[in-house]
Amino acid sequence: MNANYLKERLQDYFPILYTGNHGHVAHEMILDINGINKATGVAAIDIAKRLMDFGFHAPTVAFPVHETLMVEPTESEPIAELDRFVEAMIQIRKEIKDIEDGKAEKGNNIISHAPYTAEMLMANEWNFPFTREEAGFPMKSDVQDKYFPHVTRIDDAYGDRNLVCKFSAE
Repeated sequence: MNANYLKERLQDYFPILYTGNHGHVAHEMILDINGINKATGVAAIDIAKRLMDFGFHAPTVAFPVHETLMVEPTESEPIAELDRFVEAMIQIRKEIKDIEDGKAEKGNNIISHAPYTAEMLMANEWNFPFTREEAGFPMKSDVQDKYFPHVTRIDDAYGDRNLVCKFSAE
């Protein structure tokens, strides 16, 4: 039921794959990012990383189809959290639209540099073409209860092949 709720709320913003004869999805909803990627250079992994700035764990990326996001909400997820996820995805779609409309640069935009750590947001230098507030606090409701990722972008393929675990007592 929750996956179908999300599908209904997001289908005007993102193409949804694998709907049944009556337009329903199963326990997951798969967002197709292929068209967005071709038009803007924004990949599914970019959207997954941007979701961290909204306080969400990234959904499954590129499975079962390349350049997709598989969202699997649990049936016990409260409606307020589902709505917060929808608001985040709509905001991300607006950020993508800015790239499509030429208001934001391909490859140098709020999505392509996400996620943003607290350290980045507090640093003296800020060399991005958007504000710290837009990057780190994309929804006004996050100001009181904000989760910050501890690391920003890494080379995903390199990280997958070269796992380094480090403990520091500093």
